[in-house]
Amino acid sequence: MPTHILALLVGAVIDLLVGDPEWFYHPVRLIGKFISFAEKAAKRDNPPSKVLRRRAIVVAISTVLLTALVTAGILYLLRLWGYWPHFIGMALICWMCLSARNLADEAEGVRKALETSLEAGRKRVGRIVGRDTANLSRREILCATIETVAENLTDGVISPMLYLALGGPVLGMAFKAASTLDSMIGYLNEKYRDVGWFAAKADDVWNYIPARITALLMCLGAFLLGLDGKRAFRTVMRDHANHLSPNCAWSESAAAGALGVQLGGDHEYFGQVVHKPTIGDDLRSPEGEDIRRMNRLMFVTAGLMLALVAGISALICRM
Repeated sequence: MPTHILALLVGAVIDLLVGDPEWFYHPVRLIGKFISFAEKAAKRDNPPSKVLRRRAIVVAISTVLLTALVTAGILYLLRLWGYWPHFIGMALICWMCLSARNLADEAEGVRKALETSLEAGRKRVGRIVGRDTANLSRREILCATIETVAENLTDGVISPMLYLALGGPVLGMAFKAASTLDSMIGYLNEKYRDVGWFAAKADDVWNYIPARITALLMCLGAFLLGLDGKRAFRTVMRDHANHLSPNCAWSESAAAGALGVQLGGDHEYFGQVVHKPTIGDDLRSPEGEDIRRMNRLMFVTAGLMLALVAGISALICRM
């Protein structure tokens, strides 16, 4: 089995055991600082919209290329020290590209906060969603958490796994940079529309295939967990386009179908209501246990993706 696939498997285990400790200075913070610097530089002298949109392309491409080059340089230096330093470095970078454990911990934190009070739940869910949370109901908090886990299962777990498998840590970190760009400036509001449009479009391209893989694996995972895998698949086929993004509704519709709850609908972002279609059927009200079910579905889906990657890699090596 190729070294980068073994490193991916080890990195996934580290992520499962350790997650993303708050004391750890994650490389994404450095990427974020560069994005902030590049954004300010692009907006300097208040350029007209057309100029800013051209600069947005430079911001996005430079961020991804710089991240890839730095990663490649680090791995090159580690390779000079020998196989094991190089392999350990690859495994650690793979770990830093994945966020399954951290995502599950954040979602579980929302569930526990809701048990304390509605206000605590609102405050906690604000850590993982971009929408306004001050007036969310209990149902809206639960739905927001499920949606977040489902959506980030694609761009925080399955997508990085795919790119780590295809191009090792260098391509994995390049995707991580693209994803960070989208999360920081890829909004359609007045503040970010011109400087973030290319980052948003690029993120759609990066996640296009992984989103569809995620949905299919979630349906299989739902079946393995005793959830409604058939309904998950039917919901995916019906509601996969019910989102402003071409990718988000694939995993969200799989989650809605598997759990039997309705997601989506109108949300408030930065003081403005964004109208969105609903996803799934309103068969019952969501409950706190649905967050745990969603977390289990996420881990099983991630396990299926790892098994798929390892299986295909082993098959190719035998050919």
